[in-house]
Amino acid sequence: MNTKSILFFIGTMLVLHSYSQPLSPKIVNIPMRDGKTLAADIYRPDTVNKYPVILIQTPYNRTFYRWSLPLGTGLKLSTSKYAFVIVDWRCFYGSTSACVASPDRGKDGYDVVQWIAAQSWSDGKVGIWGPSALGKIQYQTAKEKPANLVCAAPLVAGSQFNYDEYFPGGVYRTEYVEQLDALGYGMSTSLLANPVYNLTWQFTENANMYPESINIPVFMIGGWYDHNISVMLQLFDSLKANSPLAVRTKHKLMMGPWAHGGFGAAYVGSGNQGELSYPGAAGWSDSLALRFFDHYLRGVNNNWDNEPVMRYFQLGEDNWNTCTTWPPMALPDVKLYLHKNGLLDPAAPTAAKDSAIIIYDPLDPSPTYGGTTLKQGLKQGPYNQKDTVESRNDILIFSTPVLTQNVKLKGTTKAVFYVSSNRFDTDFAIRLTDVYPDGRSMLVSDGIRRMRFRKGFTAADTSRIVPGQIYQVQIDLPSTAITFLAGHKIRIDITSSNYPRFDSNLNNGNKMYVAGDTLVATNTVYFSNTKPSYVSFAFENYPTGVNEMTSDASQINLYPNPSNGKLFIEPEQNFAEPVQLDIFSSTGQRVYSISMTNGMNKEKTEVNTSNWDAGIYMIRITSGEQTFTRKMIVK
Repeated sequence: MNTKSILFFIGTMLVLHSYSQPLSPKIVNIPMRDGKTLAADIYRPDTVNKYPVILIQTPYNRTFYRWSLPLGTGLKLSTSKYAFVIVDWRCFYGSTSACVASPDRGKDGYDVVQWIAAQSWSDGKVGIWGPSALGKIQYQTAKEKPANLVCAAPLVAGSQFNYDEYFPGGVYRTEYVEQLDALGYGMSTSLLANPVYNLTWQFTENANMYPESINIPVFMIGGWYDHNISVMLQLFDSLKANSPLAVRTKHKLMMGPWAHGGFGAAYVGSGNQGELSYPGAAGWSDSLALRFFDHYLRGVNNNWDNEPVMRYFQLGEDNWNTCTTWPPMALPDVKLYLHKNGLLDPAAPTAAKDSAIIIYDPLDPSPTYGGTTLKQGLKQGPYNQKDTVESRNDILIFSTPVLTQNVKLKGTTKAVFYVSSNRFDTDFAIRLTDVYPDGRSMLVSDGIRRMRFRKGFTAADTSRIVPGQIYQVQIDLPSTAITFLAGHKIRIDITSSNYPRFDSNLNNGNKMYVAGDTLVATNTVYFSNTKPSYVSFAFENYPTGVNEMTSDASQINLYPNPSNGKLFIEPEQNFAEPVQLDIFSSTGQRVYSISMTNGMNKEKTEVNTSNWDAGIYMIRITSGEQTFTRKMIVK
């Protein structure tokens, strides 16, 4: 959570409490082991009783919380069951004077927890809470094992500093790091000095992955539109496998339909995210976090131990589901292949030379519009790509036919493309969208791969590409849980940029992230029978076989059916737009295909079936937004 996010939060609270005065905490300086002090605000429901304490450590100015305390407390401190202590990080705001060159925030957290436990108004039990950077410091504090720290509830955060968090697919996350620099972290210099995976990254990753040192229950809260999805899922699995035995079964995870927060109305716990609304998720992060704290800090018998290991929100269906591991089941990888005319289909392509080009100009990159962004001024969460991204001429768009049944995606998605370029380096980026019946193309997730990193991310892995040579490249998308509803389409947008979310490749193949020649690239994606580009989804129920397809007998006349060597196909209507006619076997194999660029009249089309195996087949006619199917039998 950054300053703008807190300001938005505070502004909302000011409207709600426009006739109220801010809280007046007790302001103290908490001593650290090196003799310096950290500035802190203490909030107590009363001056008589002892209370368990919720500690928040922030780099974003503790005084903002005077307008509204978290976890639904607001300005109603007297009704709270907890005291709150909110501390400015060393080197930030009220704790600036305590700054040192390399602060150990975990040790600072330890000192704060133990100081709190020794106060007369504390009952000795401390829990920690907070999003983003306020979540990462919770892991650092827990690692130090303060005796009076009981539990932690980090939101949209993990302990890690991973290479692929800052260079996914080998591409620098421009807007993300720029925002971190603006907030005072100053990370860009060291990151740009290490653009490949090296010993520095290996040491950093090992130093910040320490599940064996987390000896308290952790309740992790994340969101499907947050940039920390992979980080959180990786850490949660590690906590369950490697934290001390006494707490290994006590960790829990909730993944909602939430963005990271930072500006606008999207934040963890809100029902409104981007241009979509999820009323079934509103308030859940606060209510479950309070149950968690009540159980461990107050000893309330609220059945928390029986809360599911993981609770996740299924986008599209707008409901909560539970599981013990992620993904929740061993789902098959369903491949949807790219085809000419923008079709995304489970049948492998049969054409010998199909391909399409993207003209990519680094001076006019495909713009970032929503998604897992952080920078102030960018939109966050699900936004319609149709007008801003898909209306441009530097994009390839591939969509499924209109779905005839709900299709559930639970897990990761990867694209495997055959590509080439006329330059020595370039990027290929994808966006996964959910296309609504009204034409909205709502962003689900995105990913990118820099071609010099096609083999891996170490210096030894990297090399220029040869202009004109065809390569296979993989682009990974993070986990999600979404149901693409019947009547919708599943879409993949392919570009060579997504700026400023990712750095724009100059296409010259030279040293990255320095000034140089900016070249326009002609990039090609292939989808032929020898170079079948595809996207692999963790689908629970995609209709890959004829028996799963919906029949629409009123739109297509077939005779004779069963066929005895010849089949006549006669549609009930004229199609003015180009028509794609396909016939699939019961295993999903395409056995017949014809493109009718001038449309299709209500005249019969003859198909020779004399050499086909006996069995059930599915006929599909696609024209524009319309798709009609019909089953037939070959004797």
